Amino acid sequence: MSTLAHTMMTAARSADSGLANSGGLDRYPYAEASADRVGAPAWEGTDPELGRVSRRAAGSRGRGLHGQLVQQLGQMIVSGDLGADRPLVPEEIGQRFEVSRTVVRESLRVLEAKGLVSARPNVGTRVRPVSDWNLLDPDIIEWRAFGPQRDDQRRELSELRWTIEPLAARLAAGHGREDVQQRLSDMVEIMGHAMGQGDALTFARADAEFHSLLIQVAGNRMLEHLSGIVSAALQVSGGPVTGCERPNEASLAHHGRIVDALADGDGAAAEAAMRQLLTVHPEVERVVPAPREH
Repeated sequence: MSTLAHTMMTAARSADSGLANSGGLDRYPYAEASADRVGAPAWEGTDPELGRVSRRAAGSRGRGLHGQLVQQLGQMIVSGDLGADRPLVPEEIGQRFEVSRTVVRESLRVLEAKGLVSARPNVGTRVRPVSDWNLLDPDIIEWRAFGPQRDDQRRELSELRWTIEPLAARLAAGHGREDVQQRLSDMVEIMGHAMGQGDALTFARADAEFHSLLIQVAGNRMLEHLSGIVSAALQVSGGPVTGCERPNEASLAHHGRIVDALADGDGAAAEAAMRQLLTVHPEVERVVPAPREH
């Protein structure tokens, strides 16, 4: 095993053990707040237990009170617990989650930047409709994947990847950068070792880096801007949608064919290999047809 593969697998195992610590969220006061506390505002129409934040997602951020509150409110908005045009009163939020006015204000600013809320003079802060959300924001992608829209989110991500990645593979073949090709080859090696050891987390992380790097080397700045979306698509939990998301020999072989096509400067072969990779599983074929043989 290469030094890079060993390092990445070790890091993944360490991160996994940290994410498995279910007590990480409980050190924050608002995680234990009860809806029937004296003086706590009643958030009608929401789940009485507001500490429903995904521990897996929250644990990966580690941004303290501010990050936890963004996560909590974001998930509540995306899940529909806080519907469109719902007023969000900072004072009530601060009391409910036992955080300072500064934490609330900064959290709402983050949500406003994502298109989830709007703040206007004499109107206050309100939840915005879905049509205003930045659906390409990695956090929103994750929140939708954990919420009631999970099936639609996975389907839409699959369709988007089908649009982006085959083209990126074709373009990347024309750049011939040896350092990038070596890095992609390293990722395939790491995926192979991880699959042999049943290490799904390391496989997923190497896979995400492979696809992100491939898009970045395509030489198209607009495609490069979308690399974070593909990474988010690969990292959200849920049932497998494409061949990348389930470690197996077929997936690994398709990744290897992409690397070989890039080394040969064969854009058509790289594109075809990527399309095959994205249609390993039959559940994808109902979204987009398998590539035709020419």
